[in-house]
Formats: sequence, structure tokens, C-alpha cells
Amino acid sequence: MAIEHSNPIFLAPSHGGHNPELMLSAVLHLMSHYTAGSDDAGGCVKLASVIERHLKALASLPDLAPVLSATCAQLSEQWASEVERNIHEQEKTNFLSRIMARARTVPSVA
Repeated sequence: MAIEHSNPIFLAPSHGGHNPELMLSAVLHLMSHYTAGSDDAGGCVKLASVIERHLKALASLPDLAPVLSATCAQLSEQWASEVERNIHEQEKTNFLSRIMARARTVPSVA
């Protein structure tokens, strides 16, 4: 399933927005795409980052029910950890790929 990343639903509002229901709907939609689109190597870091930003924006809304605000704040921290973990895994994979590529190109001395 191809995801249209230019779709406005993927853009976190910079001012926090005025419609918590729409923001919550968007973040649930994004989360379902993250799960559906993930592979064995993990999910999309960019999508996880957008989810984290939406949750953080939701948590900061003054009119949001306290329990929902606390839940969004907690989930935002968990998604931030997911983003960090995926970035670290990508860096490790890239590092190992570079080492393996060098090992293949260096002629053996006998």
C-alpha cells in the first residue's frame, strides 16, 4: 500500500490546531499506516516522527481532557523512543554495510 506523504493528514500543525478530534483522528490513521506498512526491518522513521509530533501537539492542547492529554504525552514519549531506536538501527545497518562493502573491495594479500 503506497502512502501519499504529501497528504495534509501527515503534516502536524505548528500551532497545535483547534480541532482535537481531527488531530486524534489523524494520529490514529497515521498509527494504523505505521503498523500496516512496517516490515521486518522496522517501520518508517519519518512516519513515526510525524506520529510523535501529532501526539505532542495533542498533549499540549489546553481544552483536551486531562486523561487524554496525559495519554498523548506518554505516547509521544514512547514514539520518540521508537524514532530514536529506528534511527540508531539505521545508522548501525549503514555502518555495517560500509564495513562489509570495504571488505569486499579490499584485495586479499596472500
